[in-house]
Amino acid sequence: MARPKNQAARRGELVRAAKAAIAERGLTGLRAINVAERAGLSAGSVAYYYPDLDDLVREVHRDAVARFTWQRLGEHPEQLTARERLARLIRSGIPASRGDVDFQVLNELHTHAARDDYHAGLMAELYRLEVELYASTLEAGMRAGKFAMRLPVATAASNLVALEDAYGLHYLGGTPLEREEIYALIASCAEVLTGCSLPPIS
Repeated sequence: MARPKNQAARRGELVRAAKAAIAERGLTGLRAINVAERAGLSAGSVAYYYPDLDDLVREVHRDAVARFTWQRLGEHPEQLTARERLARLIRSGIPASRGDVDFQVLNELHTHAARDDYHAGLMAELYRLEVELYASTLEAGMRAGKFAMRLPVATAASNLVALEDAYGLHYLGGTPLEREEIYALIASCAEVLTGCSLPPIS
């Protein structure tokens, strides 16, 4: 098989195709042919780059965690007020739609993490980064004199991450809650924790 000039681009293509296949089928029963069909390639092409399909799934997980983390950091510009930063942070933790592939994949891999130390490590790192992002936002609000915390920052940050994870799971699972409702529910808890009102979702 001729080697493409840009192997990184082909691997990226396969990661995107594997994400779509996992979002559609789940991890159980995932085969190279499922990825190949999504990428418009042969199963042999998938095996050429990823002889072990588990290596491709690990790459999918790394990519999903990195994209999710960087996307959330992008919602966190310094020029915003404390309440605007917290509102944006909450919004960025809610799936954009019920078909949000990265959220679907992360949820699927979250359950897989219970049986795989590698995936468990990635999920633990994602949780740590999310808690740190909330904690830094809450601490900035305290320094600005805008937030009067009712709980320790670490406790509040962990609770907010848990809320967005739980509501996101229910949303993707078909629970009849819309994004605006989920935002309002999490924001109401954040308001109690900080003593500060938050703007509505935009």
